[in-house]
Amino acid sequence: MPLWPVYTGAPDPHDGITRLPPPPPWRDFDGGPVLDPPDADGDTAAASPDRTHRAATYQATEDTVQLVNAALYLRRPLLVTGPPGTGKSSLAYAVARELRLGPVLRWNITSRSTLGDGLYTYDPLSRLYAARHTAQPSDTPAAATGVEDHLRLGPLGTALLPYARPRALLIDEIDKSDLDLPNDLLHVLEEGQYEIPELVRASREAPGPHAEVLIDGADQRVPVERGRVRCKAFPFVVLTSNGEREFPPAFLRRCVSLRLRQPDDDHLAEIVRAHLGEPDGYARQLIHRFLSRVGSGELATDQLLNAIYLARSSGLGADSLDELAERLMPYLGRSAGPDTF
Repeated sequence: MPLWPVYTGAPDPHDGITRLPPPPPWRDFDGGPVLDPPDADGDTAAASPDRTHRAATYQATEDTVQLVNAALYLRRPLLVTGPPGTGKSSLAYAVARELRLGPVLRWNITSRSTLGDGLYTYDPLSRLYAARHTAQPSDTPAAATGVEDHLRLGPLGTALLPYARPRALLIDEIDKSDLDLPNDLLHVLEEGQYEIPELVRASREAPGPHAEVLIDGADQRVPVERGRVRCKAFPFVVLTSNGEREFPPAFLRRCVSLRLRQPDDDHLAEIVRAHLGEPDGYARQLIHRFLSRVGSGELATDQLLNAIYLARSSGLGADSLDELAERLMPYLGRSAGPDTF
């Protein structure tokens, strides 16, 4: 039987993803050969203390739970918008942990990012160098010297491999991109597939069963047939935005949109409890001070957590703690770095 909600925001991982109903007919992909889900510990970067802690302590709102499940059911990207510190990027790690989707594939966007950066990287100079230093029979096609040895799939390219269950892909701060990237990205996510021209040419010159290509975040090789990649289970894609720009209507229409807002008193207490245990009297004073200042400027939840942690562990007196808390909770500008909690 189908399961709703698949993602619940619960602390214990489970295999509910296997009880998703079939996708809508227009989102039913048939890529292959089907790959086994990756080991959750296969990417040491994705298993860093910071990211592991985020995933285990994330406090989802009811609205978040509903819209994450809508994206999973519809096989659509989830566009998460909100001010810094509201947990936009943490959401991808929390969902991946609960649903056992394996290491999160992360693509950090800058103004110079292009679609190709997310799909794969290819180093023709290293291939040329290798060809010059490798004995090769004169009747061997140049394509047989191993194009795939100088190519690695990017986070987007890896997410679209034909895995048996969805991979989790975080495309962080999409609003910092070049104007063309959202539309370019929309095409690939709509089709669920892409080509690697270097492998397409190589397969024509030296036909073979497939090329073995390195994936993002690991030293594992996967088969790519004739240079074409098509997904099987559409990945769980989280695109984050600080709201610094508007996106094309066609892009918005094909995403499930989630707007995160600053947490209220009860939600902040839940966040503090998840990270640091039951808030004491001084912690509740800091929560109240945090909320009273939010209306005058942007604050991030991790600033509050830092202040509470130091209040508990430093042994400072009340006056010193108040002064330190003020310095740990400065207002953030729109250009602030990515949120962490």
